[in-house]
Amino acid sequence: MKYDSHYPDLIVLGSTGSVGEQAMDVARAHRIPVRAVTAHRSVATVEAQVREFHPDFAVMTDETAASDLRARVADTSTRVLAGFEGITEMLHAVKTDNPLGITVENSILGEAGLLPTLETLKAGHKLALANKESLVVGGELVMSLAREKGTTILPVDSEHCAIFQCLRAGHHDEINRILLTASGGPFYGYTGEQLQSVTKAMTLAHPTWKMGAKITVDSATLMNKGFEVIEAVHLFGVAPEKVEVIVHRESMIHSMVEYIDHSIIAQMSVPDMRHCVQYALTHPRRLPAEGTLKQADLFALGKLTFGRPDTEVFPLLALARDCIAKGGALPCVLNAANEIVVAAFLDDSIRFCQIPELVSRTVHDLSYTAAWHSYDRLMEADTLARETARRLLNR
Repeated sequence: MKYDSHYPDLIVLGSTGSVGEQAMDVARAHRIPVRAVTAHRSVATVEAQVREFHPDFAVMTDETAASDLRARVADTSTRVLAGFEGITEMLHAVKTDNPLGITVENSILGEAGLLPTLETLKAGHKLALANKESLVVGGELVMSLAREKGTTILPVDSEHCAIFQCLRAGHHDEINRILLTASGGPFYGYTGEQLQSVTKAMTLAHPTWKMGAKITVDSATLMNKGFEVIEAVHLFGVAPEKVEVIVHRESMIHSMVEYIDHSIIAQMSVPDMRHCVQYALTHPRRLPAEGTLKQADLFALGKLTFGRPDTEVFPLLALARDCIAKGGALPCVLNAANEIVVAAFLDDSIRFCQIPELVSRTVHDLSYTAAWHSYDRLMEADTLARETARRLLNR
């Protein structure tokens, strides 16, 4: 494959996940050089990526998988590393002659993505961020380091990618509100009583997006939207009260920005994460839609509707706002508690309606962590939150 040099070279962290594979699709379609890929245990998929894209590095965070991959690709020039230490080594060792440098797409799942985010910024690479936990858990650290290094963070989440685009229409001091859209999840309009009988199968039936089980549950509880409020506060440097969540069932408007003259700029497209991935990887240029990316049919759509989220029935959105307002390690506690509680729900250990109660009690018990800011204290808060949530689950 011949490669184009109109865009930065690419490193994909989490190259075998849904967003990671979409990044590889964009690289394939637009001939973007891939310098490194990482995964956990999907050896066969990474081997295929190595043979197609010829990266300088491949990292498997599982040691056994790394040994297996090393044997499989011994006939190639790709260097195989192991563990998160291998990711750190790769991020600082990778080189390119491309004058546009390297973009690192971080699509690692969960809190584990924070350290690679920090190392990407330390190495001076541009960051295309699909790992929301980096900002939820360590937003203050991430944004401070990005400012220190003068490094660009390009959001890959559909809502934040939309806001990023809308902000090109004005200056930061002209922002009046960020209007963060939400599908409302599968239980929009439900009462608290109706939520008592919700099943796991009902929860996993998202009306718009096909996602992993955990994030689909977060969408149903509105926890995911709460995390996105926290992300927006950090990414765009606005106060929590300037981020308003609007339920938009059609999912055609991905978010909006209202300026001080009350003009509202919206970004619209057919719901497809590949739009966001492609924009982040080729920014500041826009490229033609490739493959199955569809053009919006506004005549078929017919109408756009908007509603208010019900934070009494879905209290985790309000809890997220409270956590980011108080700051410190509280957003980290919120994320860790939610991971443990949602895992219990997916294991059929608790009911859907118990998720907000257990997460809220964990945050309440660890409210003193609002004074914690360093990386070490964040990791301590993460551990405490998981232990506290497990203790509450076992009562």
